[in-house]
Amino acid sequence: MFRRIAFRGLASLLAAGVMGLAHAADFPSQPIKLMIPYPPGGSADMLARPLSAELQKALGQPIVLDYKPGAGGTIASAQLARAEPDGHTVLMVLTAHAINPSLYRNLPYDTRKDFAPVSLVAQLPLVVAAPLATPADNMQELVAYAKKNPGKLTFASAGNGNTSHLAAEMFKSVTDTDMLHVPYKGSGPAVIALLAGDVSLMFDSISTSVSHVQSGKLKALAVTGDNRSSLLPDVPTVKESGFPDFSVTGWYGIIAPAGTSPEVIDRLSQAFARAANQPQIKAQLNGMGYDVIASTPSEFHTHIDRELTRWGKLTKDAGVQMQ
Repeated sequence: MFRRIAFRGLASLLAAGVMGLAHAADFPSQPIKLMIPYPPGGSADMLARPLSAELQKALGQPIVLDYKPGAGGTIASAQLARAEPDGHTVLMVLTAHAINPSLYRNLPYDTRKDFAPVSLVAQLPLVVAAPLATPADNMQELVAYAKKNPGKLTFASAGNGNTSHLAAEMFKSVTDTDMLHVPYKGSGPAVIALLAGDVSLMFDSISTSVSHVQSGKLKALAVTGDNRSSLLPDVPTVKESGFPDFSVTGWYGIIAPAGTSPEVIDRLSQAFARAANQPQIKAQLNGMGYDVIASTPSEFHTHIDRELTRWGKLTKDAGVQMQ
């Protein structure tokens, strides 16, 4: 009897494995929807567009970019959590994906349980960009002015809870300064406001501001990573500027709904790696400041866990929380 039960159990496992492999062999059977949690024109969009053409070649199906902005990316994440776990709907998540659980009390999903990591695609430092009229040319002068004029400086962000918001809040906490937050619906509108001089500064993804810095329309006070950017080699890091405890790097990854078969996850991960490492695409992304990673699913899982812990502590220390 026990042998029959054991045999049946083994047969079930083998059948499930065969079905999973068959599913992966048939995948994808329809266009892939790649959701973007911010409006067109931002750093996520700038990464997704060149990747999508190569993904189409790798997967043999059209890639449809579906923009779902709002609430720091939580609207898109909630929609993905409800999507069919067949691999045909995926989401590009940014650093905010690991920040939101510490900011929002009642998220309509569980960040650890409701998603399957596919790949950490790229990382990107931020640049502290400012209009030419902002009364500071470096971070030391910015802090000195902010201390003498509390609440007078304003900083734009791509939305509440976005990395551009939290980076500025962290800097305020580290430097004990008071600056007013002005949130926008995406980095595109925020940069437009920055160019118009409507705000004093922005901790922005380097990809969306670097051309304006290079053309002289904006000035760069610092970059936020551990090292200088090859795009702005003369611009110091915030650490170099006298604030050794400050370092922020944005990241971009792909997730699928929980329950998506491991075989499909692996197929997606390999396709994103192939697309991101295609020489012409990689050179294009590097030219915009992105550092291509193209990790495995397990590596991205570990990265998300580490980031959830890190940002949980940072948001608590900075005293930032949404409703």
